[in-house]
Amino acid sequence: MQSVDYHALLPVLILSGLILVVLVVDAFLPLRAKWLAMPISLVGVAAALIAELTLISGGDRVSFGGHYVVDNFTLLFQTFFLIVALVVLAMSLRYFREGGFYQGEYYFLLLTAFLGCVLMPASRDLLMLFISLELVSAPGFLMSAFRKADIKGNEGAMKFFIIGVLSTAVMLYGMSLIYGLTGATRLDAVAAGLAGLSGAQRTLADASILFVVVGFAFKISAVPFQFWAPDTYEGSPVPVAAFLAVASKAAGFAGLLQLMFVAFVGQWQFWAPMFAVLSVLTMTLGNLVALKQNQVVRLLAYSGIAQAGYILLPFALVSANTDVNATAFSASVSYILIYGIMNLGAFAVATAVSRRHPRLLISDFAGLVKVAPLLGIGMTVCMVSLAGIPPTGGFWAKLLIFQAAIARGGVGITLAVIMLVNSVISIVYYFALPKAMIFEEAVDARPLRAPAMVAVVVGLAVVALLVVFILPNALFHLGDVSVLGGAVATGG
Repeated sequence: MQSVDYHALLPVLILSGLILVVLVVDAFLPLRAKWLAMPISLVGVAAALIAELTLISGGDRVSFGGHYVVDNFTLLFQTFFLIVALVVLAMSLRYFREGGFYQGEYYFLLLTAFLGCVLMPASRDLLMLFISLELVSAPGFLMSAFRKADIKGNEGAMKFFIIGVLSTAVMLYGMSLIYGLTGATRLDAVAAGLAGLSGAQRTLADASILFVVVGFAFKISAVPFQFWAPDTYEGSPVPVAAFLAVASKAAGFAGLLQLMFVAFVGQWQFWAPMFAVLSVLTMTLGNLVALKQNQVVRLLAYSGIAQAGYILLPFALVSANTDVNATAFSASVSYILIYGIMNLGAFAVATAVSRRHPRLLISDFAGLVKVAPLLGIGMTVCMVSLAGIPPTGGFWAKLLIFQAAIARGGVGITLAVIMLVNSVISIVYYFALPKAMIFEEAVDARPLRAPAMVAVVVGLAVVALLVVFILPNALFHLGDVSVLGGAVATGG
């Protein structure tokens, strides 16, 4: 008999029930009332968030024999994902209602994807991680193709699907080899099993880890598995691009953190150098190609690739020193949280501007500060934060990674210098938008009114980024307490 903590499962249960409610209600709504699926979804996600908050200070909760665990790491990421769900829903209402999209189907798919996101940080089992990741990815394939008449949308969705299926097969093959070598799927049992391998078995284990990392590298758009992202983001509805850039990527990192810092931590000598290469290639290629972009969503896509390189850097810092590992883990988690705020704010502005300028070229943002002051200021703050410049939260996020790299010494110092150079390069394209919005004249001088819910999202993002800069200890504390129940360690 396995114990089941239904209180710990309550947010997941509410979200699962909400998905069924939206699916059934949509079948009975008349065409003109299909938009009601959004407020129903919003209320349900808010209920799941309240249930999540009731788990705080309740200690670690374990269900299904340790395969589902609610600890500080889980609470932090589940709360993050539920807040992101509220934001993406807010961005979606007017966009999908005015665009003639299938609204009921969209909200069903979006909620299903967020169910996978919420499951991911609590999954301490290879099979559960795989199922959670596919719950995130499969709806994404369909949502990215919602612009049925758009050739770019179809092309981007097809690339996303084909490469996604291939990466899934590679990842699942690696997981099956790990199960064959260790006879376990629970992450702590996998770590113990891998520690006892030697000779040819250890070599096979290293190859298996490589396969798993390849699968996750696609999900987080790390080089050389990133080429689907710009086309998919550009061809997707803007709120879907926001989901892919923030929630889907963060879910991939949540799974990767658990695998590398728990299940595979004993093999750090094999995979840490691999992550150093991945990090450098990802941040460098993302920044260099972003310099040439004129379309804002594509620019944000390459920006996201570069940001993924920064988040990968702490993985390359893992060593036999458990204190350094904990610092690296905390820095990566903190950066993911700030990255989410910055990107959501930027995509919210893009969603509002797309109502007047569907192509979303940089030139379409000219004079935005004058025709829509909130949107112009909001996008400026988000771009400055993505560049890692004070007075924004992005400054502290990058500083935490710099500090972790310097504390590591050796290769960490080299990686810190490379990250610094890339950060300087990124200023060129991050400041291209503020330059156009502030110093250039708008082609259409009429005031641009953002939908109320989108304006709220932009305002909250700006406030959050400025508050984090003023009160950085809150960010540092979240990163510190997120450690997986003290499980961040190392092995032989």
